[in-house]
Amino acid sequence: MHKFIAHDQPTRGRRPFLSAKQRGAFRPWRTMLAIGLMGAAPLVVADEEAMLAPVTVKAAADQPDVYRASKTRVGKVVQDPHDIPQAITTVTRALIEEQEANSLREALRNVSGLTFNAAEGGRSGDNMNLRGFYTFGDMYLDGIRDTAQYNREVFNTEQVDVLRGAAAMLFGRGQAGGVINQVSKTPMLLGMSKLGVGIGSEGFQEVRADLNQRLGETTALRLNLMTRDEGSSRSNPYTGTEPEIHRQGFAPSIAFGLGTAHEVTFSHLWTKTQDRADYGVPFVSGQPDQAMAKAGHYYGGDGNFDDSQTNVSTLNYLFKISPDTQWRTVLRAANYQRAYWAVAGQGVLTANSTQQQAKTRQFETDNLVLQSDLNTAFTLFGMKNELVTGVEYLHEDSIRWALRNLGTVTEPLYKPGEFTTAPANTYRGETYSAYVQDTLEFVPDWRLTVGVRRDQMKSDYVTVSGGVASAFSGNFGENSYRAGLSWQPTAAAHYYAGWSDSFSPTADLYQLSGSQYPAERSQVYEIGAKWLLLDGDLALRTALYHAHKAWERNTDLESTAAILTKKRESNGLEIELAGRLSERWEVFSGLSWIDAAILEASPSAPDNSAVGQTPRNTPKLTSNLWATYDLGWGFKLGGGFEYKGKRTGFVPTRTYSAPNTIPSYVRWDAMLAYEQPKYTVRFNIQNLFDKLYYDALYDNGGFTVPGQSRRFILSTEYKF
Repeated sequence: MHKFIAHDQPTRGRRPFLSAKQRGAFRPWRTMLAIGLMGAAPLVVADEEAMLAPVTVKAAADQPDVYRASKTRVGKVVQDPHDIPQAITTVTRALIEEQEANSLREALRNVSGLTFNAAEGGRSGDNMNLRGFYTFGDMYLDGIRDTAQYNREVFNTEQVDVLRGAAAMLFGRGQAGGVINQVSKTPMLLGMSKLGVGIGSEGFQEVRADLNQRLGETTALRLNLMTRDEGSSRSNPYTGTEPEIHRQGFAPSIAFGLGTAHEVTFSHLWTKTQDRADYGVPFVSGQPDQAMAKAGHYYGGDGNFDDSQTNVSTLNYLFKISPDTQWRTVLRAANYQRAYWAVAGQGVLTANSTQQQAKTRQFETDNLVLQSDLNTAFTLFGMKNELVTGVEYLHEDSIRWALRNLGTVTEPLYKPGEFTTAPANTYRGETYSAYVQDTLEFVPDWRLTVGVRRDQMKSDYVTVSGGVASAFSGNFGENSYRAGLSWQPTAAAHYYAGWSDSFSPTADLYQLSGSQYPAERSQVYEIGAKWLLLDGDLALRTALYHAHKAWERNTDLESTAAILTKKRESNGLEIELAGRLSERWEVFSGLSWIDAAILEASPSAPDNSAVGQTPRNTPKLTSNLWATYDLGWGFKLGGGFEYKGKRTGFVPTRTYSAPNTIPSYVRWDAMLAYEQPKYTVRFNIQNLFDKLYYDALYDNGGFTVPGQSRRFILSTEYKF
């Protein structure tokens, strides 16, 4: 059964499902929640790192890590990122909170080499490029595939790990850019609870809570809550309609046996969004419509909506067989529902152009995952081994429709559940996987990592177009490999060389994508170095890589071009710095340089104009910086920038040699905080100089989305 949120009749100048009366009721509800939580009995929360073994090199105990992550599970076992022979960027909780980054999208601005794609009728929701390659199939939640179309929040996120490069051996089918993995908060036996409230310009309002209660010697309960509203400086000149964000989240979890040989954690994540999305402005002669962007004009109509509801339930069992051996098994069931009627920023904006360019969609996705991993350390023939092995079963079931117009051509009305026809697309897939990886220290300080994974994927896909149905059934069996050589002459220095590959078959990502062509295949070669400086307070890493991809698919659901390129490559350099420069000065910074080119055009391309061109949405240079300085007396000053170079996109009406182009930009942010043991008051200015820049690019169409205008946010956090 496919159910969704019902809508009221849309009214001019107001979003269709949140009336003025409902908005008014929303505000006192927030106030009561804040008062009630502040009066609650003291609860305790602890960071996961407090329960883990100490790192080899660490800072003083009274100065915990802020921006330098010392633990990650992105390699299937708990490790220090310093020890992994592959480039990793970790966005920590402290960085997220200091920047008032409330969504995954905002948190990922701290990742160099990453750009944002606009959605239109295709891949709506979180949609990013990493190292020039799309990452839609590489989104993970606690190491489990999470590819449904929705906008992810970070209220229940401890950190975000970005494992760069092909990672199919560890995670299964995917791309060459890397894996983006959200790490959820979990119950702990000690720590501190938090309650936060924020208000800001453009209608920004947020209440969030992170509550933990120890229930016994080995049992704890944790609850994370969030509700947030955001407005916009942009509006429709004919109706006054503005883009809006209205989101809520609820994430309870309970853990048993903490600190014992048997730990069991049950968690649930529920999020709900009721947005009116901003799909940007059109291009004029290959450039963004500057006049329209400066005027803040918005194409959306009064009845636009983007509603979603996400439910993810997870059961996690960790068996600590011995100090060197652990067995972890996870069972997850997830349901994702979404419906939207959105208007793309294309053509000339007139009083009724918003009615003629609407994109409508509803979908529902169900995933069931069983994942079991075993890791152990042993010595064989005098050589140390670290073995990781596991199996996984993944069932995916997705269905989507176009919505039916219940109104007229000039005054349309769309509602979830009112479909034009039978489902436009259905997808059902089953994947069985097994992998094994061993890290062997064959001589002192030298380690060799070798791994192999086998994925067997069966899929059935049906699409309906013009009343005609076409079907495809696939049965793919693919191997994925990983190899790395590490030299760690000291605890603070790590030099490595690595190779990894990945694949993505036809009908993956819930769409038919060129059934007559082979699966996508990617290979990445990387050499790098990682250093821990200043007694471990500061982490510096650098990497050089070469990535090659064949038979690149188009992830846009509405595109008629299934194959983007037959061959393409990216060569890049990355430098990243994270940690403490002094007792008062913290920094997080990254730089990415990418030299990417199309080597062979798609077989369906009309000519070879694409050959030698830079691939879509791939700037040569991106960089970011965030730094804070402790002024004393509880005051902290922070600020930084985000830079992205020129990016290009391609549409049928423009050749590869004359693409749509968005200019480079620098956005500056600033923060002033007053921190005390029991509370923090923080004032953030996002886009300090009110720079007009273009954030997301729709590379299969003619529009781009302007970024956040200058916004002020005042927030406070109470700890108890």
